[in-house]
Amino acid sequence: MRLLPLAPGRLWRGSPRHLPSCSPALLLLVLGACLRVFGVAAGTRRPNVVLLLTDDQDEVLGGMAFSEYSTTNCQTGLQGEDLRQEHLRTYLELSRTPLKKTKALIGEMGMTFSSAYVPSALCCPSRASILTGKYPHNHHVVNNTLEGNCSSKSWQKIQEPNTFPAILRSMCGYQTFFAGKYLNEYGAPDAGGLEHVPLGWSYWYALEKNSKYYNYTLSINGKARKHGENYSVDYLTDVLANVSLDFLDYKSNFEPFFMMIATPAPHSPWTAAPQYQKAFQNVFAPRNKNFNIHGTNKHWLIRQAKTPMTNSSIQFLDNAFRKRWQTLLSVDDLVEKLVKRLEFTGELNNTYIFYTSDNGYHTGQFSLPIDKRQLYEFDIKVPLLVRGPGIKPNQTSKMLVANIDLGPTILDIAGYDLNKTQMDGMSLLPILRGASNLTWRSDVLVEYQGEGRNVTDPTCPSLSPGVSQCFPDCVCEDAYNNTYACVRTMSALWNLQYCEFDDQEVFVEVYNLTADPDQITNIAKSIDPELLGKMNYRLMMLQSCSGPTCRTPGVFDPGYRFDPRLMFSNRGSVRTRRFSKHLL
Repeated sequence: MRLLPLAPGRLWRGSPRHLPSCSPALLLLVLGACLRVFGVAAGTRRPNVVLLLTDDQDEVLGGMAFSEYSTTNCQTGLQGEDLRQEHLRTYLELSRTPLKKTKALIGEMGMTFSSAYVPSALCCPSRASILTGKYPHNHHVVNNTLEGNCSSKSWQKIQEPNTFPAILRSMCGYQTFFAGKYLNEYGAPDAGGLEHVPLGWSYWYALEKNSKYYNYTLSINGKARKHGENYSVDYLTDVLANVSLDFLDYKSNFEPFFMMIATPAPHSPWTAAPQYQKAFQNVFAPRNKNFNIHGTNKHWLIRQAKTPMTNSSIQFLDNAFRKRWQTLLSVDDLVEKLVKRLEFTGELNNTYIFYTSDNGYHTGQFSLPIDKRQLYEFDIKVPLLVRGPGIKPNQTSKMLVANIDLGPTILDIAGYDLNKTQMDGMSLLPILRGASNLTWRSDVLVEYQGEGRNVTDPTCPSLSPGVSQCFPDCVCEDAYNNTYACVRTMSALWNLQYCEFDDQEVFVEVYNLTADPDQITNIAKSIDPELLGKMNYRLMMLQSCSGPTCRTPGVFDPGYRFDPRLMFSNRGSVRTRRFSKHLL
């Protein structure tokens, strides 16, 4: 059932956060900061913004564009002419990528970022970074649990009032619309239940807890509504599409708008719409160089994976990969409907549309069956496509960007003075508008605090306490000491990743991604010690940064200054900043 408005300018009952009418003088007073910075005249509509966020969609393994997939690596067991025919069928199948319309309507009409990263490869910390523009060590959401600050009372009190949607609403007069998955523990009784509606949202249509496609509950401006398993009225991706179109039909025409649509796809349980459940039958998970190999000289959690994987694990991950693609076909439909409606209403040319994901995903890399949470490219690199006013079509940017940049970018679009925020990210607007001679960062921080229980996993009694996310063949995807921080560096000369684990080994992993894009060889023991020391120092600086200090020059920036004295304690050992085992 589509939700229709009960009164002009309101989508449904219980929408008290719509900005009340006020005199033009008062409105200009409230919006003055935004209008002055953006340089628009009173009465001129500022740009609208749409943020489309998928769940667990990787970039490296084909979640956006299957450009690097090699059909010759499909392990089908066929030979000769049969193998050639199977490769041909697979190639033809791959030509129907799951997001063909999204690429055409957003990517080809604007800019694609080829080096977009998340500061934490897990849903809740990453989504918190999008909303706040901050690294996890500053917003303090460390995992997907209430104890990890995911949608906790502390998060609601300290961070939610300062998210970029709250600023858009209170300071810039934007209508703000949310539909879909918010944070993993949203709606939990200990976090205020579904009655809690975060500050800053005019219209709130949020999923209770984690991704589902059927049999879920939504908070509609603080009132619960249950959905069942009837495809025509309950399939969540389609429900989000319909309510978003309703918003565009019935919103106020006197205020700019911001929409955030967060789909469940392609997160598990990977339930595709009925019409797409037979798609991609000849598609397999990519057999790239790090597929189903032992992760040597890596953190113990990677080393514990069993190689080769069992046939049942390979069949499972192939099926998961296929189903993930199937769920994305409905996302592709959502994008098409949204763009067409924006065009029909005359809003498209004045609207920025961002498309991205909260984290990546792996399917068999280093013999880890399926999950995220790791420091490697397949888990931390995500798609980012943007179209909008002033962005030339068919552009690709290699600039190193992160999802902490989305909030500053959207506030910049609205004309808000970014100096008034405490955000760690940078505005992408100069890049989007083709600025020349732009000074940009050479590194970003990636950090994660592992989850694990102080009991032995019942499915893996031979393993010590502290592991979690274990498969039946006792391959565990996470652990208490899977706690790490990395500097991801890109410059004209270097493409590096430096990582430290907070464990008894203080294990270090370093990768030269120019020579080793699959991150197979850890060069921590062979790299120049001076460069290693500088990367360690830079990591310390980023782990303690806040706001402007997160944007200081990196190791390969011309303005970088290195003081080796700061690296050493009185005992002369390398000083590293350790993670807190407790909520900060």
